[in-house]
Amino acid sequence: MTKGTLAVLINSTQQNWLPERWKARFDAVCGGRRVVLLPDAGLDPAEVHYAAVWKPVPGDLGSFPNLRAIFNLGAGVDALMADKSLPNVPLVRVAVPDLTNRMTEYVVLHVLMHHRQELYLRDSQRAKRWEPTYQWPASAVTVGMMGLGTLGADAADVLRRLGFSVAGWSRSPRTIEGVECFHGTAGMDAFLRKTDILVSLLPLTPDTNGILNRDVFTKLNRNSPLGAPVLINAGRGGLQNEADILACLDDGTLGAASLDVFVQEPQPKDSRFWTHPKVVLTPHNAADTDADAISAYVAEQIATFEAGGALENVVDRGRGY
Repeated sequence: MTKGTLAVLINSTQQNWLPERWKARFDAVCGGRRVVLLPDAGLDPAEVHYAAVWKPVPGDLGSFPNLRAIFNLGAGVDALMADKSLPNVPLVRVAVPDLTNRMTEYVVLHVLMHHRQELYLRDSQRAKRWEPTYQWPASAVTVGMMGLGTLGADAADVLRRLGFSVAGWSRSPRTIEGVECFHGTAGMDAFLRKTDILVSLLPLTPDTNGILNRDVFTKLNRNSPLGAPVLINAGRGGLQNEADILACLDDGTLGAASLDVFVQEPQPKDSRFWTHPKVVLTPHNAADTDADAISAYVAEQIATFEAGGALENVVDRGRGY
């Protein structure tokens, strides 16, 4: 297999996703391979064998007749999967320790934030109120992890080692040391009844679209030491019914929420999520992709593939992840 051109297609103006920075990193690690930043009017589409992308416009990838693989630079592939014109070539998702570690940091940070009553304490600071309340031990709190792939399994393990009781739910059976695992529709209710802090790291598929809704929230543990259960969503925005989240925060079905992802990003200025006293909002940066780690990962995958090896972490298009 001869070396083919790598096309970089990033549809973002955010500082952490600057296309020029990504191209520079690929130039540095691709060993003389031609790297082009799209759009490039002088590019012959037939030269492109590989594409490294983030949120490309639907149809953009269909113009490369010799495309051999697509590398998605973020963790979620739902936006790509929605493109009906996506070429039928391997779609590779990111799976590097850096991304896993960053997601675990986020999950642990926000679990601890709610466990250690940080919303109350920061409100007390602003009010100059010195009124500490009883702090329950980590062992009194069950964290329920929805999604037990690489990210969910790692976060669950770290939380367990911090002393939390950890339960997990996935579509198919999983076994993780020290984690009580549930699976499928039959195991969902029992999983929810145990859960004080619900963490969602699910992929977005037709089956999981809108899964974080009132029906799920009402089944969470109503005897939580936190007073009311807490939601943490660092998966995908389409997982959550946002009207249900706000209504459940207002009526006490949920005690608080940490949300890193939304159906509309960025959130409009008039969104209640910006100002709701029970919401911690972050700008989709739970596992911010590191250009150094990911570019090296993609370059290594391409080199292995051209040497006759197999690509890793190829998306099962039937499952959507």
